[in-house]
Amino acid sequence: MNVESHWETVFTSKSPDAMSWYRPHLDISLDLIERRAPKRSASIIDVGAGESTLVDDLLVRGYQEITVLDVSKTAIETTKRRLGASAEKVRWIVGDVIQVSLPFQTFDIWHDRAVFHFLVEQSQRERYVQSVLNAVKPGGHVIVSTFGPEGPAKCSGLDVMRYDAEALHREFGKRFQIEDSSKELHRTPWGTDQQFVYCCSRVE
Repeated sequence: MNVESHWETVFTSKSPDAMSWYRPHLDISLDLIERRAPKRSASIIDVGAGESTLVDDLLVRGYQEITVLDVSKTAIETTKRRLGASAEKVRWIVGDVIQVSLPFQTFDIWHDRAVFHFLVEQSQRERYVQSVLNAVKPGGHVIVSTFGPEGPAKCSGLDVMRYDAEALHREFGKRFQIEDSSKELHRTPWGTDQQFVYCCSRVE
């Protein structure tokens, strides 16, 4: 399967608020980010951002160093149009997180809501973790959210992995010190519930 083509089809066929993962505001993510990065000069990357409003809310809160990455050019362009002139304050990257080259030890915060659970092959997950270790500063934080044990087994036509907090943290290894975990019961736009798990770790 061509990852880029798949997600281009998804984002060109549905409006942002018709995606299963849509929320008007990512309140849990925002809280985790603000607690770990109170300084507005912190460097933040939102991985697999899609058309999420997280970047909007980070800009409103005064964060100055924001990078948005997604494999879909359509999703990136949709978000840029929504932001208008504010899009110029953001660094945009179109690419697959397990293939793209990110700057070395640049980010204080790595945020991923609903990307990691699509990595069903062990080799994909290993490349993802290596990308995190390359891109995040020592002492920086990694916030990852996936489907929980009671979440769906498929999403957007793809198989997914499901994790509890312990299993998710175990994928990242000894250089990641877990600081916080929680569950969220996400209500989709069509009224069904999806269980998400959040883990926040510090990179040693």
